Amino acid sequence: MKCIQCGTDNKLKDRTNNQGRCIKCQHPFVFEPTNKDDEKMTDPMFAKAIADISANNTLFFTPKQFFYFLDNRVKGKRISGSGWLVQYLVFNVLAIFFTGSSLSALFQVNLVVQVWFIYKIYQDTKSSLINQHQRKQNAQTLRLIGFIILVAGISASLFVFHSFILFVIYILLGMLSIYLGFRQLNQSGVLQESLIRQEQVQGWLNRWQQINGSITKILPSPQEQSTPIAINPDVTAYSFDRLVVCDSAVIAQMLIANNFHFENNCAILSITGYPQNIFDTTMQMLRRNPDLTVYALHDCSPKGVSLVNDLRTNPSWFLNSHVTIIDIGLLPRQIIAASRAMFIQSSPESANDAKQLAPEIRSPLSAEELGWLESGNFLELESFTPKKLIQILNRGIAKSRTLDSDDSTLILVDDTGSSMYVSESFG
Repeated sequence: MKCIQCGTDNKLKDRTNNQGRCIKCQHPFVFEPTNKDDEKMTDPMFAKAIADISANNTLFFTPKQFFYFLDNRVKGKRISGSGWLVQYLVFNVLAIFFTGSSLSALFQVNLVVQVWFIYKIYQDTKSSLINQHQRKQNAQTLRLIGFIILVAGISASLFVFHSFILFVIYILLGMLSIYLGFRQLNQSGVLQESLIRQEQVQGWLNRWQQINGSITKILPSPQEQSTPIAINPDVTAYSFDRLVVCDSAVIAQMLIANNFHFENNCAILSITGYPQNIFDTTMQMLRRNPDLTVYALHDCSPKGVSLVNDLRTNPSWFLNSHVTIIDIGLLPRQIIAASRAMFIQSSPESANDAKQLAPEIRSPLSAEELGWLESGNFLELESFTPKKLIQILNRGIAKSRTLDSDDSTLILVDDTGSSMYVSESFG
């Protein structure tokens, strides 16, 4: 493992003999890849993850965003795709080498190899412990192995074993592998499990900062500050054309920390009233603008899909107002239609909450969306990186500029009272 301070490569023996320090500069290592609790994590890998999620130290991120990001990186180290193919070819060569000239033994060992690899790779095409990209790679490998079995198996059965039974067996195995590969290639909506735990990552972060100093772009938990801030009257005389409302304070905090409000001339608040010390003043400023556009950004969960209804019916927000509300997402329809991988989770609590949604919240949702939610599925905004969320929100705002044109990609779902639009895709 290379030292992040001086770049010296330290082997396990070097690290062990030097009490976990670099043999050249004596800088302590945070991780020991051979320790089970470190999940093969290395200092360079952890440092690169911090640099990548922060876009080279230019964007703030939440601890949970880092957890999701790092979990995806750890999953990327698991064997998939070409790794499976290499192992398959090696095991087939070894089978020939160890069985020698015994055709009977060669057939038996080779058959076991084919069945074992088809089974193992197929299991990985539907595993919740690897990401969507890896599952698709495995499905493609399964198809390729099927073609190899057909070509090599048919040739061997006809010209080596001279057996019609083997001919049929290899055809069936090859076709099965190809069929399973094609079937799994276009799968979507597979639930995800994390390989690492959130508290485990927090422990890693604590150790990292003790040894390498604080991570400047990681955000603390949002602090409630109820004492109002005195704002210059010249400032409060103005309003905003846009308001972004998040269903959680952590997402609102992340957007504010990354200056999204300055770059887009908009206000950012959470449905919980964050930031509390300027909430009332900001709302007063917003209500002065009759052309205000509100953008809702939320988790895909029962609580998240309730956000727009809260904005329309809560007196503290926009009850009896005619503001335009655009639901950026996340919505179940966006996840169902998505081609890219998303970290979909499920819980009985989420299923129970979905079944108790009020009729006015359920009405804009399709039967498929309600079924998705009532199955307990949910997806958190924090599973996306700060850069991705900012890009998605920017695109949503850009799309809203064409609401009155035939080219608009936003769908009007309710024009009673305040107009409500939804985006068909998340980004």
